[in-house]
Amino acid sequence: MTKQLHIVGGGMAGSEAAWQAAHMGVDVVLHEMRPKVETFAHQTGNLGEMVCSNSFRSDDDEQNAVGLLHWEMRAANGLIMSTAEQHRLPAGGALAVDRDPFAETVTARLKALPNVTVSYEEVTELPDDGHWIFATGPLTSPSLGQAIQRETGTEALAFFDAIAPIVYAESIDMSKAWMQSRYDKGETEEERTAYLNCPMDKDQYEAFIDALLAADKTEFHEGETAGYFDGCLPIEVMAERGRETLRHGPMKPVGLTNPHQPDVKAHAVVQLRRDNALGTLFNIVGFQTKMKYGAQTEVLRMIPGLENASFARLGGIHRNTFLNSPTLLDSEMRLKSKPHIRFAGQITGVEGYVESAAMGLLAGRLAAAEILGKTLPVVPQDSAMGALIHHITGGAEAKTFQPMNVNFGLFQPVDGLKGGRRGRKDRYKAYTDRAKLAWQDWLANFS
Repeated sequence: MTKQLHIVGGGMAGSEAAWQAAHMGVDVVLHEMRPKVETFAHQTGNLGEMVCSNSFRSDDDEQNAVGLLHWEMRAANGLIMSTAEQHRLPAGGALAVDRDPFAETVTARLKALPNVTVSYEEVTELPDDGHWIFATGPLTSPSLGQAIQRETGTEALAFFDAIAPIVYAESIDMSKAWMQSRYDKGETEEERTAYLNCPMDKDQYEAFIDALLAADKTEFHEGETAGYFDGCLPIEVMAERGRETLRHGPMKPVGLTNPHQPDVKAHAVVQLRRDNALGTLFNIVGFQTKMKYGAQTEVLRMIPGLENASFARLGGIHRNTFLNSPTLLDSEMRLKSKPHIRFAGQITGVEGYVESAAMGLLAGRLAAAEILGKTLPVVPQDSAMGALIHHITGGAEAKTFQPMNVNFGLFQPVDGLKGGRRGRKDRYKAYTDRAKLAWQDWLANFS
């Protein structure tokens, strides 16, 4: 068996896996088919390209499971988190980045490592020997997807991800919109004004819902079913679930005061978040959509402040495939039928940039340790990393397995703490304190 580690896929998971393994002293070949083989969603051949949101979500490591995952990745010298910090944009309590410089830096940092080689060729088969990590994500190429299906003996599960539109800032009417984070969250003025808000009264909201429901939508191919992941529902699918659904989701009007009409309570609010450091682009938060392009511009321009909006990118929809990991993978993310192959990232059934990168981090370290003949203890289930890997490799019910974000519901209870909403703050702090100790103890095995 070669001492070289091959990693297929240069997204969040593959890039993080390569970084971690290389820093453990293993020679890494990172295979990325772009730009030679393109996907509908990617724009460049850069490693770590962000194709949907530019946000890594909450950065609160005491009260939020995603923020805790940030903390654990930083403690493990994570490439994605350190690069995100370098290109951070104001986003209230969230960690959002300037996406193009972020990907350029991820690419440059990996290529600067003497023991990392990047190969721009498509891998279409599962190899019979060597050490491999497949981190090809939701846009796994059809040929490789078919090879995975042949090996696993089952059809890959699938859902559809929808991409939110991006608006040019100069085309937004600021006489109607204003800058404010919900509840003025953030430690600086820049953080407290990180979101751009467009208010709607009741009549405007009802007209918007009518237009949304009537708009032309992207059709599915014959035999496909729309099994959406609930954390990434298209706005029109949310509207179909009830006229008030959006008003209690991405368009909720809470924690905001309109300076143009401070005494008028908005019925609904559309939020936009800065998408680049220059502040020239804003993405519409939670507005993933499968409306056809012509319908998108008509419907979105019904939003007060966006009547003359120009779009840098309209929304889209793509198929997202993932493994039934509780059935197919062992506790170290190895394919049970071919244990020299690991899977990492979104294809394993985690959802989101952060979770994908985290599983790449673990796969890279576990594979490198195996190559170097080092025995590691099990990733502690009390850590965010451990809670997530335990869920996808055995904790979840295989028959109903669906993509999962990290959340405190995956954590083992802390004895002596009361449940319910009132005890939530103390409970979450106990989870994060316990997780940090467990994760640091596990990392000590690498020193």
